[in-house]
Amino acid sequence: MISQKTLYISSTTGFAMVAAAMAVPMFMGPLYEGTWFHYLYAAGAAVMVICAILSPYKGNDMKMKALRRIQGWSSLMFVAATFFLFWPGSTMRDWIAFTLAGAVLRGYSAIAISNRLRKQAEKR
Repeated sequence: MISQKTLYISSTTGFAMVAAAMAVPMFMGPLYEGTWFHYLYAAGAAVMVICAILSPYKGNDMKMKALRRIQGWSSLMFVAATFFLFWPGSTMRDWIAFTLAGAVLRGYSAIAISNRLRKQAEKR
């Protein structure tokens, strides 16, 4: 079985891969012809989804369970963005919109999970 720490590090690495792939068209410009960053983005999204599937929440706290589900949905947003990244008829704004939606969900859930864990630690 894979440890939770390994899954967390892998998920963070996947998110970093997505962020690095997002930076390429921003720095190189929208007319950049290279497509290697598409594969980096797809690999990062796949890593995040796999980590979300392999690390379900097994506790009794319903709010924590919902927050972990939100993190899973954010990973699916990155997969949807990957679809638009490879779809020939899509524009740059399509995959960027899904990426930003996934990043907002990931950011909210990360902050809310850390606050929830801190509150639970204070109760003990």
